[in-house]
Amino acid sequence: MPALNATKSDRPKPFLTAEWRYLAMLNYEITPASLASLVPTGTELDFWNGRTFVSLVGFLFRDTRVRGIPVPFHRNFEEVNLRFYVRRNAADGWRRGVVFVKEIVPRRAVAFVARTFYNENYVALPMTHQIKKDLAAITSVSYGWQFNRSENFLKVVPRGKAQLPDAGSLPEFITEHYWGYAAQRDGSTREYLVEHPRWSVWETQEADVHCDVADLYGKAFCELFESPPASAFLADGSNVKVYRGAALK
Repeated sequence: MPALNATKSDRPKPFLTAEWRYLAMLNYEITPASLASLVPTGTELDFWNGRTFVSLVGFLFRDTRVRGIPVPFHRNFEEVNLRFYVRRNAADGWRRGVVFVKEIVPRRAVAFVARTFYNENYVALPMTHQIKKDLAAITSVSYGWQFNRSENFLKVVPRGKAQLPDAGSLPEFITEHYWGYAAQRDGSTREYLVEHPRWSVWETQEADVHCDVADLYGKAFCELFESPPASAFLADGSNVKVYRGAALK
């Protein structure tokens, strides 16, 4: 987990704190050219073993607080996002981060805050989730959303035990990007830190998605979802801190 260049006493307070739990991550290989126009200024695509990935991710927000204050009826909710991976060469070394193509939440106020403070592409849609367990084991995790009057969903069926990903593995690459980058309306880029410990992950024996890709994410992503994901796993999640960040200079 990265550290801010500040002592604990003068470290800025996080803008948002929450728990992120049951992160279902479906990862698809994509050509770099398909993402070139979406890469924020000051960053470059990040590669794993020479390959480029986008991820469709569903997870739960729990105990969400903005500047330490819980907002009634907006503490616990789902999110599904489509994201890809970039890096930036900063003064303290390479910062590895994510760029969101679009993020879905069920709360209009959450979408408004994200668009206002980060210029992230959030939309509010009706959403559901199911976490199925057999005794203490998780048997399936699914997230659903309504779009264009149809039911969309992603689902994973985990297997085995959760464990920290191996060094250099794809799950490590996917889960250990701790910065967010968002293109702004004036062409600049906003960078913000997301702090959390390393996550343990389950491998999956099944991963499925049904989505109106063309209208939700654009026709450029349609072919991507016609084939099974290159990999899929379930991450346990943790407490997270999201900082306000600043525009890149």
